[in-house]
Formats: sequence, C-alpha cells, structure tokens
Amino acid sequence: MTDMPHAPGEHHLVHRTGWLRAAVLGANDGIISVSSLVVGVAAAPGASAATILLAGAAALVGGALSMAAGEYVSVSSQADTEHADLTREAAELHRNPEAETRELAAIYVGRGVAPALAQTVAEQMMAHDALGAHRRDELGLADDGGSRPVQAAVFSAAAFTSGAILPVVIAALAPRHLAVMVVPVVAIVLLAILGAIGAKAGGAPQVRAVVRVTALGALAMAATALLGHLLPVGAL
Repeated sequence: MTDMPHAPGEHHLVHRTGWLRAAVLGANDGIISVSSLVVGVAAAPGASAATILLAGAAALVGGALSMAAGEYVSVSSQADTEHADLTREAAELHRNPEAETRELAAIYVGRGVAPALAQTVAEQMMAHDALGAHRRDELGLADDGGSRPVQAAVFSAAAFTSGAILPVVIAALAPRHLAVMVVPVVAIVLLAILGAIGAKAGGAPQVRAVVRVTALGALAMAATALLGHLLPVGAL
C-alpha cells in the first residue's frame, strides 16, 4: 500500500520496513556466511593462507551474485504477476465498470464506511482513476511505479558485499592461526552494530535485536569451525 499522509507531529517508521529488511538481510547474510566459511577453512589443519583467502573471496563473489540473481528472479516474478493482475483488472473495468464500482464500494463497506458513503466514494474514485483505485484497494499493490528487478538485484548484492568485505580483508591480512580467532570477533562486533542500527532505524528494541543476531552468527561460525577441525584439508 502507498504511504498515506500523516497528521502533523506524527512520525511513523513502518514505511522503512521494505528497504530496511532488504539491507539488514543482505548485510547480515554477507557477514555470517562469509565469516563462517573463512573460519571453517581456517580451522582446518593444513589450510594455507592462500586457501583461506580464496575461500573468502569466492564466498563473497558467489554470495553477492547469488543474492542478486535471487532478488532479480523474485522481483521479476512479482512484477509479472502484478502486470498480469493489472491487465485483467483493466479488461474488467472496460467490460463492466458498474460491477467494478460495486466491488470497490463493497471493499470500503468492509473497512467500516457506511454503504451510501462507500458508493459515493467508489464512484468518485472510479471517475478520478479507476485502475489506480482497484490497484490499491482491491489488489493491494503499491502505487509507486511497480517492481524494479534490476534495482533490487543491485541493492541486494551491494548489501551482501558490504557485510562480507571485512572478513575477506581480514583473511587476506591475518596469519592463519589468527584468522580463526580474529574473524569471529570482528564478525560478532559487526553483527551487533548491524542489529543495533537496524533496530534503531525500525524503532524496535535494540538489545533484543543485537542478542538475536549475534547468537545466531556465533552459532553458525562455531558449527563451521567444528566442521573444519574435524575435516582437515589434507584429508579432502
């Protein structure tokens, strides 16, 4: 749904949930997945610094492209569905505008508007922008120009890269025996900062968000470190 004008003095944060969720998800995924892979490889006896760096760099590039591809396909599918729905709705409006007016009025009645007033509003909305009214009120689609697959893909890849880049830099600079200790510490700090920023931007409790994201990140890195320790590189 589109953002509605707010009364003077009101400050709502719900309009941030879309981009905030995408940014936090991408960066969080970048930090956890790349850090976990780097730690897992670094924990393996016999792993060289070059192997650790290669694993981290490959995880960054592959993860960013995977995020971009997934977001592009997802948003493209959504855009195709929206376009098909709007095409069908436009045909219905052309074929039977009276029925579509009654349908719109029924929607307003269902939201608590008196039937007579709902009919008047529906008629006025139909006269002003019939397809726009049905787009918003019947189909529940945001009236913002539609989905943008390329923009979503680029944003998702950038968010992932922003979270993944520091673990890769550490893997490139730190000796192997330090990487397995430094990367988890840095990753936990980054996750805590990310959780606090995301919670603050969304108006949610910061402590709960920080504990949640750091605990899950620590669990993921502990699991890959254990796996790397049990499966040494030389045995593969």
